[in-house]
Parts: sequence; structure tokens; C-alpha cells
Amino acid sequence: MTDIQAKLKELQAQGKEVPALDMIKTPEQIEKIRLAGKLNTAALDLIGKFIKVGVKTEDIDRKVHDFIISQGGRPADLGYDGYPKSICTSVNDVICHGIPSAYALKSGDIINVDITTELNGYYADASRMYMVGRVSKQAADLVNITRECMRRGIQAAQAWNTTGDIGAAVSALAHKHGYSIMKEYGGHGVGLAIHEDPFVCHEGKKGEGTVLVPGMIITIEPMINEGTDKWYEAGQDNWEVFTADGKLSAQWENTILITEHGPEILTE
Repeated sequence: MTDIQAKLKELQAQGKEVPALDMIKTPEQIEKIRLAGKLNTAALDLIGKFIKVGVKTEDIDRKVHDFIISQGGRPADLGYDGYPKSICTSVNDVICHGIPSAYALKSGDIINVDITTELNGYYADASRMYMVGRVSKQAADLVNITRECMRRGIQAAQAWNTTGDIGAAVSALAHKHGYSIMKEYGGHGVGLAIHEDPFVCHEGKKGEGTVLVPGMIITIEPMINEGTDKWYEAGQDNWEVFTADGKLSAQWENTILITEHGPEILTE
């Protein structure tokens, strides 16, 4: 029995929710997931220079698709459970899973671009917010505070903490600013598949949830709403998730490796 297995057995005896051993990646797997993360980051860097007023979200999708394919990867979203595009482009009141379309970006829009890349059978997942033209202070504040929520969630992802510690760190800042949090969608394990256990809720209590173990790889991706936390699904096959009050939503995401020395961001 390894040291980690012994510690997990001890924690389980204390009533803690411990991860299955297959959630812990091997060093070889981690290196391959890290390469997928680098390609995913390069794609986000690329389109950051492309997004501007007048650009259609379907053009962003096409540009990312062509770039990932040219680098030997695959846009993992394409065809996933029937999803029709290679990336998600969530504009303004779209919380997540916005489908790229003929919509042309306008000055004042905020847009989340969410990319999952598969490279040689390994996956990484990240998203960024982009502000188009001149945005309102209210929109810019939401974007920037959501990014800080993600940063604080990542900082809480220390070995032997729990997913609840991540949620507590995120929600404390979001609620301080009067924002609400999407609880039904959240972070997740990633690396050998596009979605793995555990689920990472961005609202939680310290010490609750799954224990974070060195070698686990998860996404931290808070979706923060300007108004209500109520939502509805619409669009093609009900993929797109909207705020119920039509107010803005923002999201930032990174893929994180849990290590004994602190969280390592694989997609930044």
C-alpha cells in the first residue's frame, strides 16, 4: 500500500469523501495532459487577438477548429453528446454552452470562449472572458471579479483540502459583491476523458466534498451571475444555458493539477 492509499484509507475511516484511485493520474499521464493544456492555451491566445466588433462567433469557432487540427489535436467538444460545434461561445446572458452562430459581436458585449482540446488521447479544458469594444463598468467588474473568484478557487485547491474549500473560497468573494453562482454546472475531473469525477461546485463549505489528492486533475470554472442564480435552457437541442433575468454572466476556467507543493495550472 502506498503512502497516499494509506492516507486515503485513514481519511475514509474518519468519514471523509475520498476519490477513487483512478482519479489520480500517473506521472506519464500528467505529462501528456500537460501537452494538451499547452495546445489549449495556444488556441485561447490565438483568438484573443482575433475577437473584435463585427466578428461572428462561428468565425471564432472555425479559427479555433482549424488551429487545433493543424497542431495535431482535436476539438473535443465537436460531437460530444451531439454538440454541433468545436467550442462554446457564451455572450452576455449566456451562462455556458453558447453555440457559435452568425451572431456578430457588438461593442459592449462580453464573451466567454470555452475550449476543450484532445491531444493523443488526453484532454485539457479552459475558458476565458473577452470584452468587446467599450464595455460598461458593470460588465468589466463582473468579468474581473469572476477571474479573481477563479484565482481564489485555485489557491484553495491545496493537497488534502476538499472541493468544498474551493466552493467556499469562490462563493465568499462572489457573494461579497452581490453576485450569484451557478451551482448545477461546475468544475470536474479531466485528463483521460472530457468529463470525469469529481464534480466541483463553486459554492460550498470548507472541509466538505471530495478530498483533493496529489495527482488529481480538475477544472475550476466559476460561472458568476450579475443577478439571479435561476437559469433556463434554450437554443439548439437546449444546449445553451441563459440567466433567467437576462442579466450578465461571466466564467473563467483553468485545468489544475493537485500537487504536494500547491496547485499547478496546466492551461495558463
